[in-house]
Formats: sequence, C-alpha cells, structure tokens
Amino acid sequence: MNLFRYFKGDKVIWMITILLSLLSILAVYSSIVALAYKNQNGATEFYLFKHSRLILLGFILMYVTHRIPFIYYSRISQIMLIISAPLLLFTLLYGSNLNEANRWLAIPGIGLSFQTSDFAKLALVMYVARIVSQKQKELTDFKTVLFNIALPMFIICGLILPANFSTAAMLFCTCLIIMFVGRVPIINMLKVVAIAITGFLFLLLVGHFFPKAIPRVQVWENRVVEFCKGDEVADPDKSYQANHAKIAIATGGLTGVGVGNSLQRNFLPQAYSDFIYAIIIEEYGSILGGLGISFLYLVLLFRGVRVATKSQSTYGTMLAFGISFSLIFQGFINMAVAVNLFPVTGQPLPFLSMGGTSILFSCIAIGIILSVSRETETGQDKLSTADVEKGGAIVTT
Repeated sequence: MNLFRYFKGDKVIWMITILLSLLSILAVYSSIVALAYKNQNGATEFYLFKHSRLILLGFILMYVTHRIPFIYYSRISQIMLIISAPLLLFTLLYGSNLNEANRWLAIPGIGLSFQTSDFAKLALVMYVARIVSQKQKELTDFKTVLFNIALPMFIICGLILPANFSTAAMLFCTCLIIMFVGRVPIINMLKVVAIAITGFLFLLLVGHFFPKAIPRVQVWENRVVEFCKGDEVADPDKSYQANHAKIAIATGGLTGVGVGNSLQRNFLPQAYSDFIYAIIIEEYGSILGGLGISFLYLVLLFRGVRVATKSQSTYGTMLAFGISFSLIFQGFINMAVAVNLFPVTGQPLPFLSMGGTSILFSCIAIGIILSVSRETETGQDKLSTADVEKGGAIVTT
C-alpha cells in the first residue's frame, strides 16, 4: 500500500514537513520543563499533548488546503485581505497585552490565542502574488503599483508594526521580493521603499517624543543598541536572552549534550518558542542540530522554488515562490537571532517552535504550495485567474 497516493504534490516537501514536526514534538517536550513547573506543577505531558494536537490539526488543514485548486486562492486572498485590516486594528486596540504589545486575540472556550498577524501575513503574500500575476503589463506605471500593491502593503504592515516590528519588516521585504521576481520596475520599487522609510521615521519620531503612544519604540531602540554594543559593554539584564542562547550553543558543541539534557532550557524565557533553535543545538549539537535544521530549510526552499518554476500559471509561480520565501526567511531570521547575528526579534521557528496560529498557518502555507505542485503534476494549472473570475473551474483529482 502506497501511503503517498493520498498525498499529492511534491513528496520531498511532505517528508521535510513531517520530519520537522516530529522533531518539534521532541524539542518542545524537552524545552518546556520550566514553563510546566511554573503553570502545570511540572506536568510536561500537558504541553506535549497540546502541542501534538496542534500539529495534528495543522496537518489536517494542510491536507485540506492542498486539495483545493490553487487558482481559487486568488479570490480567497481578496477576502482574507479585507478581513485582515479590521482584525489587526481590533487586535491593536483590544488584543491581549504582553510586553507592551497587543498581538493576540483570545479565543473563548478553547484556551488558545489567535495571533492575527499570522493570518494577515498569508493574506498579503497571496494578494501581492495575485496582483503581480494579473497586472504584469501595467506595473510600469507607478500609480498602478502604488494603489494596487503598495497601499495594501502599507495598511497591513502599518497595522502590524506598532506591536511587532520584525513581522512587519519581514512581510514588507517578502512583498518586495515578490515584486522583484514579478518584474516590477526597480524605480517603482525604490519609490515604494522611500515612502515606507519616510513613514517609519515619522513613527519613530512620534514614539520618541510621545512614548505612551507607541511604547514599543523604546523596546526596538534598546534591542538594537544592546546588539550593537557587543558582549563586553552590553547590559547583562537587557542581553539576558541572547547571552543564554549563546551559552546553550557553546555548551552543545559539535555533538550536543544529548536529548533531554539541556540546562539552558531552565534559564531561557522562550526556550520552547523563540529560542528553540539554541536548545536544539545544545542537545543535538552544531552538526546534526544546527547544520541539519538549516539544511532541511534550504531543501524546503529549493523544492518550493522548483514548484514555482515548473508551474505554467503565473499566479502559481508567484504564489509558490512568495510563500516558500516567506517561511524560510522567517526561519533563518529566527536562527540568526539564536546565534547572535541579529537583534532579538521574537519570531518563532516555523514547524519547530511551540505555538498555536504559527503552526496552523505554516501548515496552511505549505498546503498551498503543495496545491500548486499537485496541479502542475496533473497538468491542471493552465487556467488563469481571469478565467476563474469569469466562472472557469478546475476539476480536482
């Protein structure tokens, strides 16, 4: 019996996602000790089962998503983008506050928090891919770029920015990369970047002179300043997370201290999420844990780009490339933070970090890539977005 006959699309992407998810269960179970003692009287099994259920739900969503013809995500992206703006605004005003940032909405009755930026990220990437594929011949006109692409980027990234600078910056860069691949003239892209930088500088001035209006500005400044100071003059209290991440990596060495034997999991506040890469290196070593994880993400990017280049649909190409780049870009930013190549950002490691909506939307994103791959393999990716909007359809296999 061939199990993969039920799972269409690129088999390597399926296998890497499964492998990362299994490793995630082991890594989270090992790194959750301190949180379990704090909140569950040491019952680590509570978080193990909770995390495993989320991964299972993620794979169900991935399976459902990959069975939907990818061309329909063009219209879905419009709906998602319309929902994203008010959802982000509501979160910014009334969301759950942690470290002076409103990023989550509590979902009543199930004990989960919904990070609305995860929803908005996927929506914007899908939407930019749609516009770039539909209006390629019109993108030489800056007004077309401004009103059809840049304006939604400014709105979504601007609503994410006050609570989560790193997510907004990464999303903005991802959209620029999609525009570049989609042959948007460089001069038009530079104009978009200039407008964005001007708006950001204005925001920094407001945050500097009115700290209560945008309290996160001071956090951003502190993180960048401490990172630039270096180890010798940095404030140990402000560099606490980065210092213990480096200790974990140094302790792991080449071969690691063994699964479940991490010591820094008791000191790192986000050992199970933002700094799980450091814990993996401590336990598995720099070769298997560090280089091994990096290699898996690079292969995932390669296969995602391969799916994009093989698609005969412009939208399929932009969609698969944009989502692949977004996921791997986030992964490498997380790893760069762990090894002190980048200031602390608070970005989870896709498929490995413990989390709710991060896991679910990462699985949905992979499902969309697999949808493009599935229809490329069966030769059903030739329908354009314009055909779909006129009522065209694709019969699923």
